Amino acid sequence: MQINKSYWENLYKNNQIGWDIGYPSTPLKEYIDQLTNKELNILIPGAGNGYEAEYLYNKGFTHTFYLDYSTEALKSFKNKYPDFPNSNIITDDFFEHTGKYDLILELAFFTSVIPEEREKLAEKIFELLKPGGKYVGVFFNHEFKLNEPPFGAMKETYLELIKDKFKVKIFEIAYNSIKPRAGRELFFIFEK
Repeated sequence: MQINKSYWENLYKNNQIGWDIGYPSTPLKEYIDQLTNKELNILIPGAGNGYEAEYLYNKGFTHTFYLDYSTEALKSFKNKYPDFPNSNIITDDFFEHTGKYDLILELAFFTSVIPEEREKLAEKIFELLKPGGKYVGVFFNHEFKLNEPPFGAMKETYLELIKDKFKVKIFEIAYNSIKPRAGRELFFIFEK
């Protein structure tokens, strides 16, 4: 199976988006709630239905950027949030994207990338972050053993990928995951 743009288009078109909880992820929402600098440049790659993007924007983080290359996901996002500015919507392949950000938020994007491209993903995140920038979010703390997304990993795998790039500020089991994910998510803050 090839994991490419048409793969994602079909999932969104057929509403096969089991990872979508319908609102901002609690660990990310609570992290966002403690942020004070409204001038942060924030990127959400693989943003899908964009609950976190809309939440940030409505809290006054006007430099929040939604990135996804699925036109179906984008359509869904724009239908739900017509007031989100078009200038903050990026329809691009993450690996082709350029820009500099203070914060990159992670929610199920890592698990969408085939394991062979994880190192490339870590490099790209490092490249897109400004010095002192943060990569923050949740990872699954287990393997899924599937031939298609989600591709999980163990804590050691993530640490190996970021060891020469980031300082680990927090990396622990999320205490505030939604019930079906309780004990299975790692909340992290990695600093460039």
